[in-house]
This record gives sequence, structure tokens and C-alpha cells, in this order.
Amino acid sequence: MSFPLYAFRIDAGFPSPADDHLDQSLDLNEYLIRHPAATFFVRVQGRSMTGAGIRDGDLLIVDRSLEPRPGDVVVAALDGELTVKRLQRQGGRIWLQASHPSFPPIEIEEEMDVRVWGVVTHAIHVLR
Repeated sequence: MSFPLYAFRIDAGFPSPADDHLDQSLDLNEYLIRHPAATFFVRVQGRSMTGAGIRDGDLLIVDRSLEPRPGDVVVAALDGELTVKRLQRQGGRIWLQASHPSFPPIEIEEEMDVRVWGVVTHAIHVLR
């Protein structure tokens, strides 16, 4: 399903007539999903990632084909439980970092079973 895409960026201040600037159609699947066979969606529960713009109830688009890098927001299975956190690495240490001050970082210890399921590429939330 395609939707109209206007050829300009919208100003959050002064209103501008838009009908004369229709550029093309936008297929949200093409825009949001780079690797369809490796992509899945998951709904967020909790508020540990609000500092990253991820809210309770958001829908995350997760790409399993991307190699997770330090700084990426990832979905990880930690001892069998799924979580969404920012992957951090410094020296030989790796940890999963929340983006909310009430949640401490989770340092990955050798005895832990941790599997990164994928890298979060988009968070979709409802404004109303």
C-alpha cells in the first residue's frame, strides 16, 4: 500500500500549502524495512528506553541481518527473557544500557546466556 510523499520537509512552525509539492508515493514497507526476510516487529513494555525515544507500547522494527555495533539499540534474550537496550562496549567489557536513569546497566558476564536477536531500526508510537 502506497501513500503520498511530499517533496519538502515540513516546518513545525508556519503552515505551508502542500498540494503543489506532491513528489511521489511512499510505500512504508520499502521505507521502513531494508531486509524483509530478516525483519520482525515487537511491542515494547516498560519505560527503560524513554531516553532513546522508545516508549511503553511502541512498535519496534528489528532487523536480524544487521551486525550489532556498540551504540545500537538491540533486542536481546538475556537468560531467556527478551529486553530492548543499547549495546555498549568498552575495553573487554560489554553491557546492555537502559536509556532511563532509574534502570542500571546490565554487564554481560561469561556465565550469562545472552543472544542478540536483532538491531532496532525504527520505533513507531501513537501520538494520540
